[in-house]
Amino acid sequence: MTGHFLSFEGIDGSGKSTQARMLADHLRQAGRDVVLTREPGGSAGAEEIRRLVLEGDPDKWSAETEILLFTAARRDHLEKTVWPALEDGKVVICDRFADSTRLYQGITRGDLRGVVDRLHDQMIACEPDLTFVIDMDPAMGLARAKGRQGTEERFEDFGLGLQERMREGFLNLAHEFADRCVVVDGARAIDAVAADVARITMDRLSPDAASA
Repeated sequence: MTGHFLSFEGIDGSGKSTQARMLADHLRQAGRDVVLTREPGGSAGAEEIRRLVLEGDPDKWSAETEILLFTAARRDHLEKTVWPALEDGKVVICDRFADSTRLYQGITRGDLRGVVDRLHDQMIACEPDLTFVIDMDPAMGLARAKGRQGTEERFEDFGLGLQERMREGFLNLAHEFADRCVVVDGARAIDAVAADVARITMDRLSPDAASA
């Protein structure tokens, strides 16, 4: 595959979705063919699963069931969207990927990281070339997320405690996967964060992937 695969991670309300969109715009202006996608979702089948897991009562699924649902959505997303785009030489920017499952289902809601990793190795076996972890104070992030007043608030409804564990988990993952993860301070002006993301992208990927 000749394309480049980038992902954005962070707690709810960290601004990662905004930064993913801004990087996509930056690279398109530089002449790159970009696919901006998200997880769960990014393909027809995965979007159906997204509605199942992100809406409704916080206790509607066990962590074990969620692992299976997210893995199924990710596999469909890869087959239908990500892999074809990478084979065509495009830059794929994904709002969340496997790191979120490693935390939300694998660590913060039980000691299930081993289960997540085994399923990932067997069914996914794919990691981004570069992952941005947008760091944010959990209380600030949760306030932002709840302020959106959308329908996909199932995980926000677990409360501040989950967001605090998630932040710690993302920082630990960034250390564990230091070869591909970069932590960016998200508690700044949006344009300042975007400038750092664009600069890091140009530094970390090959010149033709992010020339500006």
